[in-house]
Amino acid sequence: MSVARGQREPMPGLYPVTFGEIELLRDLDRQDGWVLSKDGVPQSYVDLQDPTFLEFEYVRLIADVIDLLPEGPLSCVHVGGGACTIPRYIAATRQGSRHIVVEPDGLLINLVREQLDLRSVPKLKVIVEGGREGTAKIWDASADLVVLDAFTGATMPVELATLEYMGDIARVLRPTGTLLINMADGKGLAFAKRLLATVTSTFGHVVLLAEPGVMRGRRFGNLIVAASRTGLPVDLLTRRAAGGLTQARCVHGEALTNFIAGASPIKDGDPVLAPVPPPAVFG
Repeated sequence: MSVARGQREPMPGLYPVTFGEIELLRDLDRQDGWVLSKDGVPQSYVDLQDPTFLEFEYVRLIADVIDLLPEGPLSCVHVGGGACTIPRYIAATRQGSRHIVVEPDGLLINLVREQLDLRSVPKLKVIVEGGREGTAKIWDASADLVVLDAFTGATMPVELATLEYMGDIARVLRPTGTLLINMADGKGLAFAKRLLATVTSTFGHVVLLAEPGVMRGRRFGNLIVAASRTGLPVDLLTRRAAGGLTQARCVHGEALTNFIAGASPIKDGDPVLAPVPPPAVFG
């Protein structure tokens, strides 16, 4: 195992965190690859020597969008920390970027600092709060990018999918900023359609990226939403998504309107249940 200078070798095993227990697993195929798992659900993957290696398909789709943003360092807000895969990726590909990570589990952040060398990511600050409480503390028009990738186990907290919260994200973003959301859904995609209705009520330019089987609701999986008030590189995104390892579809414009099919936005207090994956998804 190659370990960065001053960083001790991670120790696989079970670790208590604020909200339960995390398992740290070594990737047997990559000597520097590590997985954070909770209740049998993989939460994050990092390669400590190559932060540009992205194991999960949905993370590669997020990176595809980030790669197509204007060149240069970014001011980023990440709602949901995990092992901070995306902050590591951006730090490696866009030197000088700044990161605020909003993560409610302080013991998880301590674990990632101690075992997975989080200190190697420059200009990273952590706010130990829930997504809405943490976002409320961030200055207006201060972020080029907000990445919303917050899950409780395999379920997205509904309070982070509402019209009111999208309004607060819009407040934090600069006028030309971009929002990226990782969500998960299955048969029928009812939650995805309502979340997209919520996002399109706030942002004028929205695209949906997902593997075709997930997009058609044939299997449970991740879907990525990209949103902006000023525009998105739709043609480049479509080509990159189709040509990548995931061969994902990019839905936008009239096709996205048809996909939403009149679903109503989610508002605070609405009786909405985020979808839970079938047991077979994670074995």
